[in-house]
Amino acid sequence: MKNLILWFGDRVIFLVISFGEMITLTLNSLKSTLTFLRYRRKILEAMEDFGWRALPLVLVISAFGGAVSAWQAAYQFGNIIPARFIGAATGMAILMEMAPVLTGLAVVGRNGTALAAEIGSMKVTEQIDALKTMRISPAEYLIFPRFFAAILMLPLLTIFADVSAMFGAAFVSWQVFDVSPYQFYYTFEEFFEWRNFIGGLVKSVMFGWTTVIISGWVGLSTKGGARGVGKAATKAFVLGSAVILIDDFFVASLIF
Repeated sequence: MKNLILWFGDRVIFLVISFGEMITLTLNSLKSTLTFLRYRRKILEAMEDFGWRALPLVLVISAFGGAVSAWQAAYQFGNIIPARFIGAATGMAILMEMAPVLTGLAVVGRNGTALAAEIGSMKVTEQIDALKTMRISPAEYLIFPRFFAAILMLPLLTIFADVSAMFGAAFVSWQVFDVSPYQFYYTFEEFFEWRNFIGGLVKSVMFGWTTVIISGWVGLSTKGGARGVGKAATKAFVLGSAVILIDDFFVASLIF
């Protein structure tokens, strides 16, 4: 019993310390906004990485996600509402939940793990210590450009994901359930609310913030050589995915 209490206490202390470190990393990244022009080249590179290079993956995932959403909507509501209302039911789910969450998870898997591995490699090879010796803040040099790029590019990726998912849903509705694209988009427009669309974009900003901060924190906490770098990449994906779903719950509770 004593060992269990000690273990639980250690976990609580670790969580509190980790949360404090992430808040500090966020504040240092926000403070680095004053040096925006100094890191403009790194910011542009990060925007390309979080935007253009991630776009194909987001489009494919969203298109099939929209197709599955239409299928499930028709299956679950088939005996309740007419099939022509698939566009309304699917569209709201896409804008509020599916598109931003799938985009966030795709970015965590693609960019978050890469960031944690990159910074983790620098940590175990003492390059982070070298930056500190030269009085260069790791948060400013390594985290801030990605932080700035993520909160800008994830809303744009989410908009593309909305369009791709709606296309996939409309195609399945047309080919499988004989709902014409006109009927699909008409019912979608009839029940469309800007709150749903803007809420999805707000979520994507939160997802971009948490992805970079968690991945950066994991990278800066890396120990144990190459094995530690591999664990850091896995940890960044697991923690990032979990926090995205937690963020989704709380943001949805506040907005909707």
